Amino acid sequence: MKIRILLVFLIMFSLNNIALGKENMSLYDFTFEDIDGNQVNLDKFTGKPVLVVNTASRCGYTPQYANLQNLFLEYKDSDLTIIATTSNSFYQEYDDVEEIKKICLVNYSVGFVTSSPMDVKGDNAHPLYSWINDKYNKKPKWNFFKFLFDRNGELVESWSSMTKPDSSKITKQIDKLI
Repeated sequence: MKIRILLVFLIMFSLNNIALGKENMSLYDFTFEDIDGNQVNLDKFTGKPVLVVNTASRCGYTPQYANLQNLFLEYKDSDLTIIATTSNSFYQEYDDVEEIKKICLVNYSVGFVTSSPMDVKGDNAHPLYSWINDKYNKKPKWNFFKFLFDRNGELVESWSSMTKPDSSKITKQIDKLI
């Protein structure tokens, strides 16, 4: 009987520690693969505000890449980091990374960090997006959903696809962080 009670206690303790570990995570605890296949550890952006935007190349909001690039150029001398996470979660992204590169680099000349395609919702969501959903109860409702994180890697604000990345709603929040 004592062993059974001890096992139940250990299991409950372990599950609680797992939940607490996830709760204590920040943006900087995640990694992803960039559009060139290189591993990006977000801990290299520790202490910097970060704007994360899930993107797609064949979406009505794809022209927002230009707005993202404008934002990137406006804040290039600050420590703001912009990350575009390409995704086919809404069925509007190419499967071929080279096609995505054509859109990002040729059509929009993006200079910010861009990921290889990742899921942003559902059971196969990238751990970053699962964490955002678990910790903040937020998830992209469509392509070009925006998440702004502070210098501690905590979510400050999120915006829908309709809000352009260089809108005053977003730049006012960024200005508070830099």
